[in-house]
Amino acid sequence: MRFGPVTLVEIGGHGPEDVVLDAEGRIYTGVDDGRILRHTADGRGAETIADTGGRPLGLELYGDDELLICDARAGLLVVPLAGGKPKTLATSALGLDFVFCNNAAVAADGTVYFTDSSRRFGIDNWRDDLIEQTAGGRLLRRTPDGAIDLVLDGLQFANGVALAPDESFVAVAETGACRVTRAWLDDGRSDVLVDDLPGFPDNISTGTDGLIWITQASPRVAALDVVRRLPAFARAGVRALPTWLQPRPGREVGVLGVAADGKVEHELRGTIDGFHMLVGVREWRGQLYFGSLEESKIAVTRV
Repeated sequence: MRFGPVTLVEIGGHGPEDVVLDAEGRIYTGVDDGRILRHTADGRGAETIADTGGRPLGLELYGDDELLICDARAGLLVVPLAGGKPKTLATSALGLDFVFCNNAAVAADGTVYFTDSSRRFGIDNWRDDLIEQTAGGRLLRRTPDGAIDLVLDGLQFANGVALAPDESFVAVAETGACRVTRAWLDDGRSDVLVDDLPGFPDNISTGTDGLIWITQASPRVAALDVVRRLPAFARAGVRALPTWLQPRPGREVGVLGVAADGKVEHELRGTIDGFHMLVGVREWRGQLYFGSLEESKIAVTRV
């Protein structure tokens, strides 16, 4: 199904990678100069509530009055919704510094599930991880007392995170594998929620409708599939090419609304004039809010 009417909202910064809404419908996003911005429900009245000094990516509400921030350079942070200086919750886990803190989901008891996308490549070289298929992504869990443990390892560019509505499992997008994996929280087993996606999944989130919403930032790139079958030395050669010569994402984007049993309830796909690289999605009371890695605006449409 194609996208319906889409409203584009200028946000006063570049690269609003994720978006989250509070109980009043105010919109929060982070941009590539480190600022955390808040907009009124109608998309106007932007204000800066914090500056991480890094590159904020995934955002989540954290309790009633704080915002959780996954910063690709500064780690796992939290800041008051009223604004202020970010507080660092973690910059490493299990003996390894975070290389690419990316996205998170917060359980009702305050437990945070979050991703460190790669052991080798940070945000400035994210394409390299997709080419090399390092399988170095981690899904981690931080309990309210500050302890961090490992939920899943060996993920192909661990990205978006979402909890089932009943918190029976946590889902994680593997961008490099074009799938969403889930880890069951009662017994630790893992399986696949959705597989063989036609595009690269990025952020995911659980909507007010109880569905897990999954972005697809770009269609799968045939040239990249070929490159990834090459020997290691040849893949390294492709990585060394100028960016404009490497496999590039297309402008078509998509989102899926998936039930906890993996059934696809909604699928939107196509191009959006003036908007591409759709990497963030948030369903809130029947509307979808999209973030982008490349634009200076967010997009809003009806489900």
